[in-house]
Parts: sequence; C-alpha cells; structure tokens
Amino acid sequence: MGVPVPPGFTITTEACIHFYKNNKQYPSGLMEQIKENLKKLEKVMGKKFGDLNDPLLVSVRSGARVSMPGMMDTVLNLGLNDKTAKALARKSGNERFAYDAYRRFCQMFGDVVLGIEHDEFEHIMDHAKKKRGVTLDTQLDTKDLKEIVEKFKNLIKKEKGFSFPEDPMKQLKLSIDAVFGSWNNKRAATYRNLHGYPHDWGTAVNVPVSYTHLRAHETVLDLVCRLLL
Repeated sequence: MGVPVPPGFTITTEACIHFYKNNKQYPSGLMEQIKENLKKLEKVMGKKFGDLNDPLLVSVRSGARVSMPGMMDTVLNLGLNDKTAKALARKSGNERFAYDAYRRFCQMFGDVVLGIEHDEFEHIMDHAKKKRGVTLDTQLDTKDLKEIVEKFKNLIKKEKGFSFPEDPMKQLKLSIDAVFGSWNNKRAATYRNLHGYPHDWGTAVNVPVSYTHLRAHETVLDLVCRLLL
C-alpha cells in the first residue's frame, strides 16, 4: 500500500502478566531479548541506539489484544539526550527539528514515565511563548527550545529528586515499565469495565523505530497526507 511501516519488536502480553504477578519484575531473560532485538533494529536501520553520530530513536507503545484507543501510554523519540540531540541536529541538518523532538521527549517522559503533571510542562511552554511574544509552539526558535529542554530537566530534578536519565537503556526500561503500568490506570480500567474486557489480559509493548527517522523536514500535514494517499 506504500504506507511507511517502521520496523520494531513486540514484548508480549505474557510478559505483562508476569510483571503484575511478580512484584513488577520482568520474566527471566527478557532484558537480554530486548537488547538482542535492538541490535536487529540497529542493523536494519544502519543506526546505533545512543550513538553520538547517527542515533537510533524508538517509540514505546501499548498493544492490547483489543483496541483501547487513548487508554494507555506511549513514549516517543526515546533515545534522545544532550549528546544524541546534537548528533540528530548534525545528521538531519535541522537543529530546530532536533531540539523540538528532544523537548517533546523530555515532556512526554516526565509526564508518562515519571508522573509529573502535564500542566507543569505546559506552564514552561506558555512562559517561553509569552516571553517571545508568540502564540504557537512552532513560532519558537532553536534557542528557545534549548532553554525549554533545560527548564524541563530542572523541573524533573526538582519534582523527582534525581536528574533526567541520559542513558538510553535506562530510558527504555523505565518507559516499558510505564506502559505495562498503564494497563491498570484509571481510564484503561474504566474502559475495560464499560466494554466487558477482562482485567487480566495485560498489554503488549511495541517498540518500533521512531517516525522521527522518516524525514527531518516533514510536517505533520505532509505525513498525514502521505499516509492517506
């Protein structure tokens, strides 16, 4: 069909069920399997996870056995940190794109994985736009976005008592934990009650290559139109 489907791998629902039955511990050997499959993604994409020249970025998405739209959590652009953001800027030739992706990741990671209120990040964004005299996120320049990233990281340190994790593997482990955990969040549990779905199914975790790798200059509208066509 010509639809760009990114390569990736899936952690099964059995792993999620084990996670809940064993004090949120992974099944034996799961982390080794995750690392093996990351190597396969690296080979397919010709990029390295955490690389300082051409970093591989991934997403971490839920995957229940039935459609539960918007009920569980997702983390995008995982693998970005201070060094890989610079590498993405160089590789893409678009510094603003790289730091917009980085600030989005920091915000999503802080919200979804670390449990910091979404509004706390939005207050920082709103202040930056007010300072610049603009109304849209897209009107912020690279310098603004770099400052926002630092403020997001300071917020994380203030709220959690530890720094934003720079290690991509730690980011990945914490994000998988968060997606498993989102199976039992309030909205997901309510959705299952409304539709009569069992609470012991668990969710899979899909780890595809990030859409960030499609095109550094592609707008959301370009992507939507290309998918529709």
